[in-house]
Amino acid sequence: MKKQWYVYILECSDGSFYTGVTNDIDARMDAHATGKGSKYVCKKGFKRLLRAKLCKDKSDACKCECAIKQLPRGEKLGWFE
Repeated sequence: MKKQWYVYILECSDGSFYTGVTNDIDARMDAHATGKGSKYVCKKGFKRLLRAKLCKDKSDACKCECAIKQLPRGEKLGWFE
């Protein structure tokens, strides 16, 4: 069975956004919540998952992540619509 890949954006405790990719949303959010997901989120604190979108494959998810990171903060959540 082919893995499903997602691009996601979460809010940190300080209000900043973090964008990433994963093939297991629940496990990744658990990792972020316990300080093991990424150095950035560990430092800033995990608040909540804001959006996630299913992608074709890992490559597509990474391209989407890159595109989102290029956007101004005010446009990042709108990308998921």
